[in-house]
Amino acid sequence: MNNLAIFTRRTVTALWSPASQLKCYCANSSPLSAPHNRKLFVGGLSWSVDERSLLNAFSSFGEVTEVKILYDKDTGRSRGFGFVNFTKGDDAKSAREAMDGKAFLGRPIRISFALEKVRGAPIVVPRIQDDEAASRRNRKS
Repeated sequence: MNNLAIFTRRTVTALWSPASQLKCYCANSSPLSAPHNRKLFVGGLSWSVDERSLLNAFSSFGEVTEVKILYDKDTGRSRGFGFVNFTKGDDAKSAREAMDGKAFLGRPIRISFALEKVRGAPIVVPRIQDDEAASRRNRKS
């Protein structure tokens, strides 16, 4: 068996074993641990949204330290998402609960806790699956 086949076999076995469902190779904080995360991802933004309007929309929930909208390099137009940083995690949590799915300048926005960017390493987000599907897969093994 060549090295690629061995590597593939080990990787597939590791990915499908029940123990691998418990592992999470994430950045310092999990996106599910909301109070520790103060950075929100805001998606579905209209092209007309700028940093000031986003700051005004979120500042009612607490002190905002930074607002960043990402723009296309070629056109200079908004890519439709951005980030909002709060000083307190509880403020970010309340902003997410209040604003997620609400219309902002004519478009519904999606808000979630931002994942920390890890340079040089991929972020692996575990799949959440029901117990029945996991037990069926384990019986086949």
